[in-house]
Amino acid sequence: MTTTASNPTQTVPADLGAAELARRLYPDGPVLTRFIQRHRHRICPLDLLVEQVPRGSRVLDVGCGGGLLAAHLVASGRAQSVHGIDASRPAIEIAQSMAGRLKDVVPAARAHFEHRQVQDGLPDEEFDVVCLIDVLHHVPVEAQEKAFTDAASRVGPGGVFLYKDMADGPVWCSGMNRLHDLAMARQWIRYVPIERAEEWGDRAGLRLERSEDVRMLWYAHEMRVFRRAGGDAA
Repeated sequence: MTTTASNPTQTVPADLGAAELARRLYPDGPVLTRFIQRHRHRICPLDLLVEQVPRGSRVLDVGCGGGLLAAHLVASGRAQSVHGIDASRPAIEIAQSMAGRLKDVVPAARAHFEHRQVQDGLPDEEFDVVCLIDVLHHVPVEAQEKAFTDAASRVGPGGVFLYKDMADGPVWCSGMNRLHDLAMARQWIRYVPIERAEEWGDRAGLRLERSEDVRMLWYAHEMRVFRRAGGDAA
């Protein structure tokens, strides 16, 4: 893993590593699903993402999948509550089952997961942090800007918009990721040039606060942290 981040925040209780947390939270279901959740931290910079969320935040996770990031945010104390939404009903069912087990790890855990199609819009309320992680490359090109802008609009004053997606370069990394998504999701992904995402953030009234490019195995990630003016910045 190559990154300029230093001293990453512990993402789970000191006696519980990322793999063990996933093992406890995803003990059943399809073998492939369990494997992906338990090894996701090896190919996705979960620790770096968690580090960007101020402690005690109310979080909206757009495209939450099976809820793994939400679990890490709650277990680390970064999220006071998480509202996760996803267009995949099977993914939400997995997340909802996980939420019950999360209370065994964090008794006060508040994680709610909702099956919601894109056309249904996003929750009306504002959040301290809105996450859009590895979502846009699954969205048709003509709808990508609207998906980004809609998510950004739910960031409250002083809040954080946490964006990460797969990089479109170097070519061998982007090619390997295309193969990954063809095999796992049966989708031909549509990369968003990071400069375009930065422009969309600026148009949405957000200030770019941190840029981070990360390599993990053959996966190239681009993370951008935006902040909305107003409120008390953490």
